[in-house]
Amino acid sequence: MFVSDCRREFYDVIVNQRVLLLVASDVDALCACKILQALFQCDHVPYTLVPVSGWQELETAFLEHKDQFKYFVLINCGANVDLLEILQPEEDAFFFVCDSHRPINVVNVYNDTQIKLLVKQDDDLDVPAYDDIFRDEEDEEEDSENESDGSEPSEKRRRFEEDVIERTMKRRQRREWEARRREILFDYEQYEYHGTSSAMVMFDLAWIMSKDLNDMLCLTFQSQLQVNVALLVLHAPAAPNCILCSTEMQYRRATEEVLVLEFCYYFLRLALYQHWSLYESLCNTSYTSASLKLWSVQGQKRLQEFLADMGLPLKQVKQKFNSMDMSLKENLREMIEESANKFGMKDLRVQTFSIHFGFKNKFSASDIVYATVSLMENVEKEGPETTNFIKALDSLSRGNLDKLHQGLDLAKKQLRAIQQTVASCICTNLVISQGPFLYCSLMEGTPDVKLFSKPVSLCLLSKYLLKSFVCSTKNKRCKLLPLIMAAPMDVEQGTVIMVGIPPETESSDKKNFFGRAFEKAADSTNSRTLHNHFDMSIIELKAEDRSKFLDALISLLS
Repeated sequence: MFVSDCRREFYDVIVNQRVLLLVASDVDALCACKILQALFQCDHVPYTLVPVSGWQELETAFLEHKDQFKYFVLINCGANVDLLEILQPEEDAFFFVCDSHRPINVVNVYNDTQIKLLVKQDDDLDVPAYDDIFRDEEDEEEDSENESDGSEPSEKRRRFEEDVIERTMKRRQRREWEARRREILFDYEQYEYHGTSSAMVMFDLAWIMSKDLNDMLCLTFQSQLQVNVALLVLHAPAAPNCILCSTEMQYRRATEEVLVLEFCYYFLRLALYQHWSLYESLCNTSYTSASLKLWSVQGQKRLQEFLADMGLPLKQVKQKFNSMDMSLKENLREMIEESANKFGMKDLRVQTFSIHFGFKNKFSASDIVYATVSLMENVEKEGPETTNFIKALDSLSRGNLDKLHQGLDLAKKQLRAIQQTVASCICTNLVISQGPFLYCSLMEGTPDVKLFSKPVSLCLLSKYLLKSFVCSTKNKRCKLLPLIMAAPMDVEQGTVIMVGIPPETESSDKKNFFGRAFEKAADSTNSRTLHNHFDMSIIELKAEDRSKFLDALISLLS
């Protein structure tokens, strides 16, 4: 059931209860969790936080804690499946689900007792009507045996014939209704996509409650087309002032006590460039790398020509951005935009937010997203499995700048690994057309292949690779195809992780049909798959079953 008043129907219900927070391992979920934690701390709400990376961990966490809790808050997990069927809870357990995954399972929508869905009221959900998908079981009454013994045989025969006709009509109507129901559900569940971010929903709750938000500050929100997160939060140990301004406004210099939110009308679409060298950022940003075709010798020449056209010496662009001459930095955006247009990079300018505090701390929204993702998917073992989650969560706190900087360093390594892998795949022709989709598989022994056993890293690689392939191929049909990418998951168990992403288009509609396609292909071939990820378009598969699974996908999507 949808919650119409988050404060009254959600927060006021749990504020005096012990709550179990089950939080997915993605940036949006971390931000939503951070906001909710700040609210809980304000009102002294006792809670336990458990990170969950997939359905198995969600089920395990619920089973371990179901006897201690009656109120469960799920962030970015649980909306797109029949939650009660999976968890089998007692009738006195209540679930508040704040999840950006779409479509929302219809059973969750129409359960008005145990499932409460926290979504933006203006989201376009297109949920089917109740009567179109649910139908009460009809009682089959057999009247023939209950007729009075005094009835004439001809009267009994007439009633029997009428009853047969009536039952035949009802069966036909039921078959038609069931066929229409399957069609409606297929249309509704066919595509997977994301709605308003969970962090935005939680921030709206905080706004409605008129909290001063002393322990939580809005950092930014960025286009979901780029980073799939609309709101980041920064945890403040004290109660600082916040100044909101734009690049065209004069504002007070930020100090450690004052946080400045700056809306940037013109921000360079270059990954981490304020914390890297301009040269490294140009080489490892998907947009510039694909546009210039930097995996080729000709592409490297174009990069040199691009820098020369801007009038930037190599010595300047290869040193840290903060160390560049001020005269160059002040005019950098204008210089880059003018030259970028000449080299076909007309979208090098984006709008975003950045945050300033202290005299040298300045971060854009994408900086923090890159850092947080890298911390969450760090492949270097440093303790329990939840260590990465806690570090990523802590990096959103202003008092933990060391973790944020560690995340930025890891993000640079991740971006280099992605670009090197993209270059290798393009140069060795690993991307092949399978008819209705493109396919690329990384082999064991590929450099950094362990990193790409992580879902978000593999998704980033897939998007970067598809963009680069579209820029490099001359086949017009291939430019319109989606991509399936596979990487080794667990060598000992012989499994691979596989992700499907939609075509690289200018459209803002990024709905993904691979989730349902993967399920049908696995069922039709009895492939040994594990649909453990909250994103249905990511699965784990036995390497031995890969061929028949792909054959089924080709047949299904052709």
